Amino acid sequence: MDNSNNIVPIDTAAVLWSASAADRVGRPLLLILHGYGSHEGDLFSLTPHLPLEPVIAALRAPLPAGGGWAWFPISDPGNPDDASVEAATAAVLEWLDGLEEQPTSVGLLGFSQGGAMALQLLRQAPDRFSFAVQLSGFVPSAPNAGDAALAESRLPVFWGRGTADPIIVASAIDRTQAWLPGHSTLTERIYEGMAHSVSQTELADVVAFLRAQYN
Repeated sequence: MDNSNNIVPIDTAAVLWSASAADRVGRPLLLILHGYGSHEGDLFSLTPHLPLEPVIAALRAPLPAGGGWAWFPISDPGNPDDASVEAATAAVLEWLDGLEEQPTSVGLLGFSQGGAMALQLLRQAPDRFSFAVQLSGFVPSAPNAGDAALAESRLPVFWGRGTADPIIVASAIDRTQAWLPGHSTLTERIYEGMAHSVSQTELADVVAFLRAQYN
């Protein structure tokens, strides 16, 4: 599918970095992807709690939405339009290609719609990424050409969600629960009573997962 005419580029001026350009050389990159209607500063606030090994870059999604930004429109919750998702992932891959210094590896951390993006980026370019952290998100429903490669490589994926999440529909959760075990080395955590958010317990689990990736 050619979405070259639909791609809205990532705003390079809006990217939040945890290190200067000089300090990014020869280090891994952890790419942070926010949720619908949010912004690049939201999850970047987690940076002080995360491991120091990777450089962290928080991207701003390209589409204006509800006073913030979105990776793709919401029409049918949990079942985004395939072309919109493909355009968003292509924009992130173009941004990565344009970096002056390529990182030694790239990990993904996304919340909600950003979590869906993290999984879709793994599917689009399984050879470009080393792992994904997917918080309160889901896997898009359309099949992807990279699924077979993911099923072979079984990249590490952390999936965390709360039992009281009113945002992600049950069908999307069921789909993700069926898809992830066959396409990743899955660490799944379910948090009793947690809504559409990140708890301190989940953050501690994420940090432990990330440390394991960088050891």
